[in-house]
Amino acid sequence: MIPLRLTLQNFLSYHQASLDFSGLQLACICGPNGAGKSSLLEAMAWAVWGQSRAINEDDLIHSGQTEAQVDFVLEIQGQCYRIIRTRRRNQATYLEFQARIEATANIGDPSGFRSLTGRSLRQTQARICQQIHLDYETFINSAYLRQGRADEFMLKRPAERKQLLADLLKLDHYETLAEAARDSARQYKGQLGLLGQNLSQIEAQLTGLEDLACEKVSLEQKIRALRQQLEHLQSEQQKLTELSQSRQLWQQQLTWANQQQTHLQAELTRQSQSCTTAQAQLQKLRPLLQTQAQIQAGYDYWQHLQTQDRQLAEKATVYRGLETRRQNLQQALDQASLTLHQQLQTCQSQLTRLEQQQADCLKVISKEAEITAALQNLHTSKAKLHDLDDLQNQAFPLLQHQRQLELEQERAHSRLVARMDELRHNARQLQQQQAGQPQLQQAVLEVTSKISHLQKQRVYLQHLQDKGLERRRFMEQLQDRQRDLETQLGQLEQKMQLLTVPDACCPLCDRPLDELHWALVKQRHEQSQQDLLDQIWVIREQLAVSEREIQVLRREYREVDQELSQLHQVLEQRGRLEAQLGNTTSLEAQLHRIFNEIQTLESQLQQQQQVQNQAPEWHTLTTQLTALNYDEKTHALARGEVERWRWAEAKQAELNQARRQLHHLEQQLPALIAHQNHLQTELKTLTTNSDLAQELQTIQAQLDALDYDPTAHHQLQAQLRDYQPYLLQWQELTQAQATAPQLQQTIQNLAIAIDKIKEQIAETGNQIKHLQAQLHHSQDTPSRLKQLAEEMNQAQTNLETHLAHLGRLSQQQQQHHQLQTQLGQLQQQQAHAQSQLQIYQELAQAFGQNGIPALMIENLLPQLEAEANHLLGRLTGSQLHVQFVTQKAGRGTKSVGAAFRKEPNKLIDTLDILIADTQGTRPYETYSGGEAFRVNFAIRLALSRLLARQSGSELQLLIIDEGFGTQDQEGCERLIAALNSIAPDFACILAITHMPQLQAAFQTRIAVTKTTAGSQLTLIS
Repeated sequence: MIPLRLTLQNFLSYHQASLDFSGLQLACICGPNGAGKSSLLEAMAWAVWGQSRAINEDDLIHSGQTEAQVDFVLEIQGQCYRIIRTRRRNQATYLEFQARIEATANIGDPSGFRSLTGRSLRQTQARICQQIHLDYETFINSAYLRQGRADEFMLKRPAERKQLLADLLKLDHYETLAEAARDSARQYKGQLGLLGQNLSQIEAQLTGLEDLACEKVSLEQKIRALRQQLEHLQSEQQKLTELSQSRQLWQQQLTWANQQQTHLQAELTRQSQSCTTAQAQLQKLRPLLQTQAQIQAGYDYWQHLQTQDRQLAEKATVYRGLETRRQNLQQALDQASLTLHQQLQTCQSQLTRLEQQQADCLKVISKEAEITAALQNLHTSKAKLHDLDDLQNQAFPLLQHQRQLELEQERAHSRLVARMDELRHNARQLQQQQAGQPQLQQAVLEVTSKISHLQKQRVYLQHLQDKGLERRRFMEQLQDRQRDLETQLGQLEQKMQLLTVPDACCPLCDRPLDELHWALVKQRHEQSQQDLLDQIWVIREQLAVSEREIQVLRREYREVDQELSQLHQVLEQRGRLEAQLGNTTSLEAQLHRIFNEIQTLESQLQQQQQVQNQAPEWHTLTTQLTALNYDEKTHALARGEVERWRWAEAKQAELNQARRQLHHLEQQLPALIAHQNHLQTELKTLTTNSDLAQELQTIQAQLDALDYDPTAHHQLQAQLRDYQPYLLQWQELTQAQATAPQLQQTIQNLAIAIDKIKEQIAETGNQIKHLQAQLHHSQDTPSRLKQLAEEMNQAQTNLETHLAHLGRLSQQQQQHHQLQTQLGQLQQQQAHAQSQLQIYQELAQAFGQNGIPALMIENLLPQLEAEANHLLGRLTGSQLHVQFVTQKAGRGTKSVGAAFRKEPNKLIDTLDILIADTQGTRPYETYSGGEAFRVNFAIRLALSRLLARQSGSELQLLIIDEGFGTQDQEGCERLIAALNSIAPDFACILAITHMPQLQAAFQTRIAVTKTTAGSQLTLIS
């Protein structure tokens, strides 16, 4: 992966920034702490993998903004790709993936790329990882040496270091495979146990079955007899049922006849009531028919009033139409008058506004002389400012060159001062170390004593462990014995359960038992049961005591183990103290060299100041600047003078505008005054000579000619309402004249119907007497039918019981054959499960920590060691050498009785790192910060190359984030030289530092500065 261009928008501390990596093979990203150097690399990782140090992606968005975007163009195996990742606050993340169409296309031209974006974010991310052959974890552990992570591998304990290497090589999936194999092995082991139980049960069932043929023949004979009995009972039941059905039919007919008799009686009552009602209605109509003449006279007068009302209603319709027209015309006349008044008011308002504008324009024109003088002053100030701008353009390159000389002098001075500060700091440290030599000797004695005590505690810890294992084995034996006794107890309880069955046989010999032998067998079984319970109780007591002993041993083991956890740190402390004590012998010579170098640097500082004051180039620049006589204050005053008179330009524009507006107003005023006079004339003629006034007079004349009186019409309508009841009486009279003949006919018909119903009642009474006589002479059968049903139910129950027993016997015979078949299948399954259990146990061991992962680490460590020593030789001038040790001799003891016996040393797995220099092999902790960093850097870079090769990708990009602060001048020079030497191996190397003395060592620098507008990038070559 080779970066080509990175564009940031609102990402972390950057608002708008772009960086072109073209031609950058070895560059330094420099700037103060917190300026945003590491954010550039975070942007690359976030664009490609969507990963960053931020927990929430919204934290990546620049403060106060709503969207962050990173546009990253990179090259992979000769193909150019473009990745654009965008994040909106509180919304989803958008990802675009593009590939360059032609190799010659410009990377800044979006049309030169074709889209490879998938339908979802997950699919697009998968396509990116497929193209670059590198995931995020491999990137940060190979190409990206992150801040504060360079020494992580070295500071781990040997066991942790080996685990870290396995994690970096992604060998954890072997542990997943091992766990899956162990799970499968446990499943097959449990399956074997279950199969064993099933086999035992089937074998027990097969031995308990006997021959069932005789019992089956006896049951079949009983079933035939019961079926014959059921047929006889069913025949008798059928005869009695037919007789019972005849009685039920007679009973139903009698019930129907009684219901018919009741219905006829009710119908007779209803018809009689209807006849009485009709006679009453006819009697009620007779008074109305007697007043026929009076009702007819009132009805005739009501019709006369109705005719007069219709005539007046027609006039009323015409009257309302004319009145409505008159009101509409009056409203129109009033509205026209109101409109003319409003137009007149508007015209007067416009006339007043134009007169005010005319006065304002005359006021502005009166200031014409003052504005002309101000314009003259403005032109003079602008001419002076233009001359000073030309003078500034001549002086600016000279001032810039002078500032550059001052910056170079300051950089050289800063390097010398920084070196002097470092030497003085080292001198103080050496003096403190020289003063602390007695304390170091005393500390070495104390640490040695503590190590001796901890080694004794380690022997005692092994003794505790052996004793705990012995107690655990003893408890496992007790638990096995307890399970055996509980199994025996369960079997004994089953045998005792068999003795409770009447006429039970002996559970041992299967012979019949008399009362004496039955009691003897029961007594022996109860005694055996009690013995087993006593043994189980004793075992439980022993288990409780052993558990308490194990708890005490565990507590003591944890205390001793906690104390022993300090042994490694104490050993490291002794190594550091011994190394410090050995270094104190050369402190005097080192102090002498440091003081000499400080004096030399002070002399260089004095000489540097003198050389600067006497430099010809500096003198020439000063002479040229004096001859130009350029003063920034004079330039600023000239700018202020221009700004002071700049208002005259605006006032001149206002003056011209006032002249134009005054001319326009003089044209508008005469027309507006004429319009006002015209509106006043129209308002006077509207109420007298207008069309609306004349039409209103015509309507009023038509109303007078109509001769309609609304009051007289209302009185006629009141008299019509008084005669309205005669209309209702006339309608009732007409209905009565039509209804009276119908009522007389209805009364005759009802009398005929009543006579017919009386005849039907007499016939139904005779039928009821006949049915009662038939029911009295027939026999009642329900009691015998109930008895037959009980006998049939009992016979059916016995038949079903025998059939069920016969089915169980047949089922038992079939089950015997099925159990034989199932026994063979279970035996085959048991053999298969045993084979699978052995296979998965072997796989779990192969995928375990000491299997394939350990073998891979053993094969890769020589490559890592060779690569690290190659790089370390470049960094240290072949002064340091590392060696990886994967096994070492262990010490242990084995208990025999109460004594301990020494065993031969065994090899144990580890991952120690031995570092050798010209003085021999020493622990890592005894090396200085600069030396330790060079070792860390070499191993870390070697590990990066190894990880890249493992992932199938070529490591073309290397990013080093900080780590130079521990280096002295020589170490830094060696580190820069090493970077230059390995530069041909990489397409791009980026080093991040905030130290000014290191920035000058790089020919190409990317300066990062933080401003109020966000972090800014500057490329310095």
